[in-house]
This record gives sequence, C-alpha cells and structure tokens, in this order.
Amino acid sequence: MVRIRVLVVDDHRIFAESLAAALAAEPDVDVSAAGSGPAALRSLERAAAEGRRFDVLLVDADLGAASLQGMRPPTVVPEGGAQDGLVDGISLVAGVRSGQPAVRTVVLAERDDPRRAALALQAGASGWVAKDCSLSRLLNVIRGVLRDETHLPPALLTGVLRELTAARKHRTESERLVESLTPREREVLRCMVAGLGRKAVAERLFLSPHTVRTHMQNVLGKLGVHSTLAAVALARRAGVGPVDLEAAS
Repeated sequence: MVRIRVLVVDDHRIFAESLAAALAAEPDVDVSAAGSGPAALRSLERAAAEGRRFDVLLVDADLGAASLQGMRPPTVVPEGGAQDGLVDGISLVAGVRSGQPAVRTVVLAERDDPRRAALALQAGASGWVAKDCSLSRLLNVIRGVLRDETHLPPALLTGVLRELTAARKHRTESERLVESLTPREREVLRCMVAGLGRKAVAERLFLSPHTVRTHMQNVLGKLGVHSTLAAVALARRAGVGPVDLEAAS
C-alpha cells in the first residue's frame, strides 16, 4: 500500500492534534503535526534529508495571526530558510512551493475569503478547504491534489476567478508601464526594488547623485506613482526583480 505522508500545520494545538488523530486512523495515511511555520519548515527539511518527504501540507490560513497583530507581515521563507521568526500561512505556502515544489499544500480556513484564497493559489496552494468540512471531503481533497487537481469550495469559485482576473489585469498594466522605461531607467528601478537609496544607486551605476535623482523622477512619472514604495510595488507586480547585489560585491 502506498502511504500518503501528511503534515498538519496549525498553531491551535487541540485542532491540530484532533485532525492529525482523525487522519492517522486512515490505513494509507501517515500524519505529523507542526505548531508554527518555522517548525513546519524544519520538519520538511528533516524529512527530505532522511529520504521520506511529505506529500501534502495542510496549512492553517490564519497561521500565526494572533502573534502577527501590530507587526509587519513576514516575508516568504526561501529554500533552506527555516527561520525562527514568524511565518504566516500564505508565506509558508510560497516558501514550500519554492523550496520543495513536489509537496502539495492545502489551506484550511475558518471562513470563505475569495481574496485570500486567490492569494493562496497564486502562492502555490492546490486547495482551499473549510476547517469544518467532513473528514471524507478532506481526504478526497488530499488524494485529489496528489493527482494535480485544484480544489476550491463551489461558493468561492466566482470570487476567486474575479480576483485572479483582476490581478492579471493589474499585472498587464504594470508590465506595459515598465516597458515604457528606458534601459537605464529599468536598471534604476531594479536598484530601487533592491532597496538602494540614491547615493548607493549612483555608486553602483557610476552616475552622479543628480543624474540618479533625475532618473528616479522619470521612473515615478512614467509609472504614474508618487513614491518609491509605490514604484517598487508596481515593479514587483510586473515581475521586475531586484538588481543582484552579490554580483557587485
């Protein structure tokens, strides 16, 4: 019998243990539990090192929500980055997708939320399931995502499609605006995405601070934004990555 290895990731211990126990009663399921994003990443790394990778992660949509109140959202954890900081549910999905793409992730949610469900799918999740769904439904989803199926509650389909369409429209508009930049302006924009200030950009590109200031003003004007932060957000939507700082060191 081929066994499915499942990792439940939820910082509500009673729920995680109850779900793990219910899944463990299935003859073809091996299940473990982790109480946080970093703990889940460590479990994934350890399992991979031992040659017994997990097949499916069940991730709490509100993972770390109580601890994250009043704090900046965590960044996506890269491959091999089992950090000790906070990692929310969608960031964990993205980190797993980047580090172990063969692992399927399913988000468990207490409420329907088309926007967050769309974000989860964009991050690499294969499903969004209500926490109070039946065990048989959850098992169908687990087995389905291993066949490369995507699972969403029917009531969410229209809203999620609307969100994904809107996101694609914003990306297309952002790409068009970025294409209006000159090669030098795009280079300056990539430096901005990397978080470099005017002086650092000038040193990197061998330009005067005054010239860099002019380029930055032109970038903001062509992109139709009024701040560096807004320009960076638009650039990321268009798929513009940061300049490689390692190459310059």
